[in-house]
Amino acid sequence: MKKDLHPSNYRLVVFKDMSNDYSFITKSCIDTRETVKWEDGNEYPLVKLEISHTSHPFYTGKMKLVDTAGRIDKFRSRYNKK
Repeated sequence: MKKDLHPSNYRLVVFKDMSNDYSFITKSCIDTRETVKWEDGNEYPLVKLEISHTSHPFYTGKMKLVDTAGRIDKFRSRYNKK
């Protein structure tokens, strides 16, 4: 096996879905600036997600349109057939 192939900062990280406040903890080596106190009382690095399996339409079966900054309206007004 090759030496120094795997990252050395592999640790527990909390991922939080910002659309519905669902959080889960898993191992990752992603760099983060924020931390959060988890249910066990320990503090872990925090990664904020826009969408996860609890809010994605494919997994929930619900079509929920998340429009940030009116991008869809801008697109429709720009390419609207006259």
